[in-house]
Amino acid sequence: MGIQRVESVTYGVDDLDTCVRFFEDFGLLLVERTDEHAVFETLTGQDIHLDTRPGPLLPAAVEDGPTLREIVWGVDTRPELERLVGAVGRDRNIWESADGVHHSVDETGFGVGLAPARPRSVGVASPPVNSPGAVARWNTPLAPVGQVRPLRMCHVALNIPKEGRDEAVAFYTERLGFRPTDVVEPMGVFLQAPGDDDQHTFLLCHRPDRAGVNHIAYEVPGFDDVVEGGNHMIAQGWREARKLGRHTIGSNIFRFLHAPCGGRVEYACDMDRADEAYETRVHKSAPPHTIWSLRTNRDSDAQAR
Repeated sequence: MGIQRVESVTYGVDDLDTCVRFFEDFGLLLVERTDEHAVFETLTGQDIHLDTRPGPLLPAAVEDGPTLREIVWGVDTRPELERLVGAVGRDRNIWESADGVHHSVDETGFGVGLAPARPRSVGVASPPVNSPGAVARWNTPLAPVGQVRPLRMCHVALNIPKEGRDEAVAFYTERLGFRPTDVVEPMGVFLQAPGDDDQHTFLLCHRPDRAGVNHIAYEVPGFDDVVEGGNHMIAQGWREARKLGRHTIGSNIFRFLHAPCGGRVEYACDMDRADEAYETRVHKSAPPHTIWSLRTNRDSDAQAR
């Protein structure tokens, strides 16, 4: 089948201590730490690398400051991995590191890697929901979620220049097997990996007309996790990047935070699933960004009282 998921990402960072504190507060699991390097992990076994001195196999950063340097995609079988390595390497260099990851670069200059997918199973216990005619919770009051633990990286969004955007998309569709699920002509292309059933796994966004990291989304079990996770991050001093809402494309509930490693991170839940029956939608104009987003007129202490 081919690519299943994001297997790992690598950021080049300036302030490792701050980045480590951010991801610890965010709920990822710290599995390795040195003076120059840290590795976090999702519950399903994806790695987030933070490097103050990224290794020689990574291309130069596409933007100034801390930023995403590489996405490694997890592939289901060895024959598929070899086929994709050949497709990527037909007109550019590709190197295999000691850990079995094949490293190269995409059309925009981002590092792209291919490796065996090693998903880890995780049980998800979402609280039962009550509604009229569908009562699922009796005699059991809900409790706070507590420390939110992201299950997985569910999608990555990259900014790309407008010039060359068709070639940038074609690299992923023609060589790596992604398929467009939604093409928003003024903004970008939402792409689904062949082994994923999320409505999108990847977004190449040309609206900013520059290369850089946009965001990485982390799936959590449910709505309460999105809200409580964002509240906890704000309480720890981190800055919210976008108010709570539900996206139009993908339908997922979201909450965004500015990340010291570059770009933003997103708590996400309840994304649309799509199989081969889902036909690519082409939008001549950009649809509304959200189905809904949080609005309030209680923005000051005086109003709140």
